[in-house]
Amino acid sequence: MSRISRRRFLCVAGAGVAASTLPQVSQAAVAAATQPLHADTANPCVAISSANGIESVAVARGLVLEKGMRPVSAAVQGVASVEADPNDMSVGYGGLPNELGKVQLDSACMDGPTHNAGSVASIEDIMHPAQVAELVMDRTDHINLVGPGARQFALDYGFKAEDLLTERARQIWLKWRSKRSGDDYLWPLLDTEPADPALADEPRPWGTIHCSVLAPSSDVGCCTTTSGLAFKIPGRIGDSPLIGCGLYCDNEVGSAGATGRGEAAILSGGSWLVVERMRAGDTPEQACLYALKRVAEQAERGSRWQPALWKDGQPNFGLTFYAVRKDGLYGSASMRGAGRFAVADAKGARLENCAIAFGNK
Repeated sequence: MSRISRRRFLCVAGAGVAASTLPQVSQAAVAAATQPLHADTANPCVAISSANGIESVAVARGLVLEKGMRPVSAAVQGVASVEADPNDMSVGYGGLPNELGKVQLDSACMDGPTHNAGSVASIEDIMHPAQVAELVMDRTDHINLVGPGARQFALDYGFKAEDLLTERARQIWLKWRSKRSGDDYLWPLLDTEPADPALADEPRPWGTIHCSVLAPSSDVGCCTTTSGLAFKIPGRIGDSPLIGCGLYCDNEVGSAGATGRGEAAILSGGSWLVVERMRAGDTPEQACLYALKRVAEQAERGSRWQPALWKDGQPNFGLTFYAVRKDGLYGSASMRGAGRFAVADAKGARLENCAIAFGNK
């Protein structure tokens, strides 16, 4: 099989996505989003996340600077507002359910100084799985807890069990179910009609929030949390709770994470790869693009058994990596289309453009 040519693989600046798919931010923040990527080199404190984390990065950075909170805890607290937001249908409360109509959440966090991590997967009825993952990291000798065991662990530590399925998410699930036909055991669902206009025309939406934080001490930490692929087979987990896939950090190098097609991030060990490329000297953006190129090569091979993975010489799915390096340099890259990410540093919180691996043919 031929390798992906340099002609196909583009490294171009991303244009903004439709305003309706991004969080509402001030005009000043929008204007600041046009600033080039840079390093905040004087004892830098930087938080980076997916575009739905514009508030999260501001909160996380503030907690580090004002409260002296360790980066991993700041990331966990930063994403809490998205986990609790019923209007974000990809994370926590209001997240789209599995095929049986049950919201199942995945989350993980990782601490740079101790090189320790914790995660929960397929956890139900708990609004803040990232906080449970942090407890797994801090209070147990385990990394992963799943399903009923993860739920009971959360209850034992005082978390409240609550119904996470909002009426809006339930109606979208009912609409999807009414159109379903045949087996749904291969991705993606071949249905061209979006479930809801708010889902950016994705016939099978997924989404996540990742947040990486660099403290002035040069310590790093990260967190990824999600409700996963909409209408998934019960028990399916993506990359978010898997260390090295949906997130990874090394206190000697930096931190990285992913959002998008979880299976691709898992098969590539994508977040680990981004960190290792930064260790080898890549900028964060270069490292993210390298990982996407590797994912694309794997997808081309995988398209032999699942043709839907590959279309018109490009991967037929979305994946984005985010990274921050120890010197304060940060960056992000998306597999295709236009994308943005959120960042907070000495200049404040704002959205910036992702680099793009594959542009138009």
